[in-house]
Amino acid sequence: MSEEFKQRLQENAHAVEQALSRVLPDKSNILADPMRHAVLNGGKRLRAYLVIESARMFGVDMRKSVFAATAIEAMHAYSLVHDDLPCMDDDDMRRGQPTVHVKWDEATAVLVGDALQSLAYEQLVATPTTADVRVALVTSMAKASGAHGMVLGQAEDIAAEKSAVSLTLDKISNMQRNKTGALIEWSATSGAVLGKQYTGPLEDYSQALGQAFQITDDILDVEGDAKTAGKRLNKDEKAGKATFVSLLGLDGAKDRAAGLIEEANEALKPYGASADALRHVAHFVLSRNL
Repeated sequence: MSEEFKQRLQENAHAVEQALSRVLPDKSNILADPMRHAVLNGGKRLRAYLVIESARMFGVDMRKSVFAATAIEAMHAYSLVHDDLPCMDDDDMRRGQPTVHVKWDEATAVLVGDALQSLAYEQLVATPTTADVRVALVTSMAKASGAHGMVLGQAEDIAAEKSAVSLTLDKISNMQRNKTGALIEWSATSGAVLGKQYTGPLEDYSQALGQAFQITDDILDVEGDAKTAGKRLNKDEKAGKATFVSLLGLDGAKDRAAGLIEEANEALKPYGASADALRHVAHFVLSRNL
């Protein structure tokens, strides 16, 4: 991770966490503590970074883009809280801390996820921009997070676990594009939406980036460090799940991730040096250890 990228990532994360802290419920609300635990408990804020830096490319000030950045972090946190539940992925650790259903209970975790999803849309509607841009952000977020995006991917993942037939590489790629890639794509293209610009190159960039991100996740599940990752590893292998690593092998998965990062950077060519902040993300995804 370059020092320039590290500093900008930290600056953006700090701004987004301040914004989140302002809009999350205060201590008088029974959901305040578990919601804050879910959202303000670490994380690099890569999705928020993609929002802010893609918007910066089109001259959109952070005072506007931070609303969308806050929204995507709330939506992402909701997805993690629900994904950690016993009825889904059944995880007891997230970012080195007990998951919400472990620290509180399952009902609280369900309600926290519901509340965070609602908060995401509140933030998009509050974005200081024109009505047509707000509608575009809300509509695209609904599609990316719902039955044509993340939730579809989660359903496909659960169905695959119960199936006697392992997923093919194409089916894993499609499932992960929904489960993980849809919100990454929303993040990277939202800057163009805020700037009222064509999203095409950023769609290509984020689709390649999202798949590389998931392949790296699969690699880290095999050879990563649980303490660094802040969660249990080797779960997929123990469960007998088909992954990019199980189908391609470690070296093959690494080669595929590297190729996808090249594709992502190639897609940024039309933007020249103004897209360097997004290129940093691509290189980070390839080299990350958590």
